[in-house]
Amino acid sequence: MKVKVMVCMCASILAAFLFVSVLPIHGEEKIYSDMIRLHVIAASDSEKDQTVKLQVRDAVLAVVECLMENVESQEEAAAVIEGAKDEICAAAKAVLVREGFDYPVSVDLGLENYPERVYEGFTLPAGQYTSLRVILDGGEGQNWWCVLYPPLCTTAAQEREKVFITAGFTDEQYKTITETGEVKYKVKFKILEVLSALFTGEKDS
Repeated sequence: MKVKVMVCMCASILAAFLFVSVLPIHGEEKIYSDMIRLHVIAASDSEKDQTVKLQVRDAVLAVVECLMENVESQEEAAAVIEGAKDEICAAAKAVLVREGFDYPVSVDLGLENYPERVYEGFTLPAGQYTSLRVILDGGEGQNWWCVLYPPLCTTAAQEREKVFITAGFTDEQYKTITETGEVKYKVKFKILEVLSALFTGEKDS
């Protein structure tokens, strides 16, 4: 019985370690919660579909950037985008019609899992972000990503720090994205000490 209890305790502690070992520290969770990403997905990988994807991207950015000129928070930006989904969809459809495409467009704002993404001058960690998804036809082609809020899709590199700080990011959070290229993670070494004590019989002091 004592062995079973020990095994259960070790399993629980190990599970806790695995969970907390990847928790962001120093408020890096704002990297996820205070951003809105743009995800445009092409109908296919054909040259024509990939070209029109970029044209749709430009049309979407033109609409969103105009609407968010005076936006001061992620929540406000999300509300503006949510209210403009029909306008965004119409802009995308207009591009398709102009270029001779007749396939559908879907526009959605919600949570989406993103892989780590390296942009010019900064890196965003993998994680779940609020995302504006613009899907062309069945969305079988390659993606295009950028950051709608803070408005980084078309911001010059020398202006990015100001954009991040204006959006509420701290200096440390900005450095995490631009200097290390990685999110710093919390490793609970105390749990390793407890595991060691369980197996060696040593007590925590």
